[in-house]
Amino acid sequence: MNNNVRLVDLPPLRVASFHAYGASPERVVLAQMQAWAERHGYLDDGQQHRIFGFDNPIPSPGSPNYGYEVWFEVAPEQAGDGDETVTWKEMPGGRYAVLRCEALPDGSNIPAAWEALARWLEESHYHYPPQRQCLEEHLGHLALKPGHFVLDLYLPIEE
Repeated sequence: MNNNVRLVDLPPLRVASFHAYGASPERVVLAQMQAWAERHGYLDDGQQHRIFGFDNPIPSPGSPNYGYEVWFEVAPEQAGDGDETVTWKEMPGGRYAVLRCEALPDGSNIPAAWEALARWLEESHYHYPPQRQCLEEHLGHLALKPGHFVLDLYLPIEE
């Protein structure tokens, strides 16, 4: 697994942020983000827009509910469009340890991939800066239907 971890310097990004909360918020928020992106022509503009997500807030013991936030990369000069479902943010970027995860349809293998990345960190000379966000980059076409999907897991690191 250690050979599969790569180091990536992620540049600062301007993002449109979307959020959902519930027992399975990923599908809800990805559908919300996709509808917004389609309305604004982002899926037809010929550009590759990176999509990142993360738990926000993380699941609480004993509760099936948690939040998931999705960031859709836009041009640095992109102004707000008045849509109240969108929050505009500046992602600072930084160095990350990245591990690819070919997720099962139910996502059940994603926690094990995160654990493998955490073990890599423990064995490395890097440490985790708690002020930075762990991210899941959604790769390829948005798969809102059941099926396999691919994520790059981004663990922020510092020396």
